Amino acid sequence: MEENQNMFKFDAVDLILYFWKRRWAIIIVGFATAIISSIVSLCMTERYKSEVILFPTAAGSLSQDLLSTSSVGMVKSVLRLGEDEELDQLMQVLQSDEIRRRIVEKYDLMNHYEIKPDSKYPYTQLYQKYSKNIVIRPTKFLSVSISVMDTDPKLAADIANEISNLVDTVRNNMLHTKAILAMQLVEKEYNELREDIEEQEQILNEMRKKGIVDYEKQAEALSNALGAALSSGNKSAANDIQKRLDELGKEGGAFAGISSQLKLDRERLAGLKTKLTEAQLDARQNLPHKYIVNPATVSEKKAYPVRWMIVVTSTITTVIALMLFMIIRDAVVRRIDYLKKN
Repeated sequence: MEENQNMFKFDAVDLILYFWKRRWAIIIVGFATAIISSIVSLCMTERYKSEVILFPTAAGSLSQDLLSTSSVGMVKSVLRLGEDEELDQLMQVLQSDEIRRRIVEKYDLMNHYEIKPDSKYPYTQLYQKYSKNIVIRPTKFLSVSISVMDTDPKLAADIANEISNLVDTVRNNMLHTKAILAMQLVEKEYNELREDIEEQEQILNEMRKKGIVDYEKQAEALSNALGAALSSGNKSAANDIQKRLDELGKEGGAFAGISSQLKLDRERLAGLKTKLTEAQLDARQNLPHKYIVNPATVSEKKAYPVRWMIVVTSTITTVIALMLFMIIRDAVVRRIDYLKKN
C-alpha cells in the first residue's frame, strides 16, 4: 500500500529530476516559441503614444468673482484648482459624445481605422477602436490623463491635444445656453420694472404740477396754518386753507403711496441691474476649464509592441504550460495504469 502511495508523490528533488529527464523537449519547445513569438512581434504594427496631463479649474461664476468686493478672494477663486466634483465633471465632458464626434469627423477616423461604412455595425467597430486607442482616466493627483495610441505619431499627438482643447469649447457651449436664458429672463424683468418706474415718475410729475411736492410736509404746514387762522378769527384765510387741504387730500394719499412704491421699486431695480450685469458676463465669458500641465508631443519611439517583453512572456508562459501538461499527463497515465492493475 505504501509503495502505491509513493507512486503519486513528488518532492523538490523528484520534480527537478523529472524535468531534467525531459529537458530537451522543454528546451526545444521554449526555443521554438521564442522564434515564433519573435517573428510574430516583428509582424505587429508599431504604434506610438502621446499623452496630455491636465487639471480641472475650480467651479464658480466669473461675474460673481469680478463683482466681488474682495479682490483677494476673487483672485483665489479664479486661480484655484478643481477638486473631486470638478474632476468628475471634466471626465464627463472629455468622454462625451460631442467630443468623440468632433474628433472622429476632424481626423476622419473611419477611414484611418480602415472601417468600411457599408460593413455590419461600422460605428460599433469605430467606437470600440476609439475607446481602445484613446484612453481618458483620472490620476491619483486629481488630474486627468488623455492617452492616445496610433500608428502615426503626429496624429496621436494632434488627437490628444485637440481633445484637451475641445473641453473649453464644449463646456462653454453648455454654460452659454443656460447663461443666455438666465440673462434673457433677468433682462425682461429689469425692463418691465424700469417701465413701471417711468410710469410712476410721470404720474408724480403731473401731481407736482398741481402743487403736490411733499404730501406729509405740505399737509402739516397747511394744518398749522389753518389752526393759526382759526385762532386769529380770520375765516376767509381759514376757508382758503381748508380748500387747499381738501384738494391736497384728494391726491395726496395717492402721491404718498406712489412715492413709497417708487422708492422700493428703485431699490429693486438696482438689485436687478447687478443681476443683469452678472448674467451678461456669464453669457459672454469664455474662460478655460482646465490647466494643461503637459501637452502632447510627437513621440520619437514606439510604445507598442515591446518585442523583448512579448518574446520573454510568450516563452516563459509556454514553458510553464508545457511543464504543467507533462506533470498532469504522467499523473493521469500512472493513475490509469494503477487502476488497470488493481
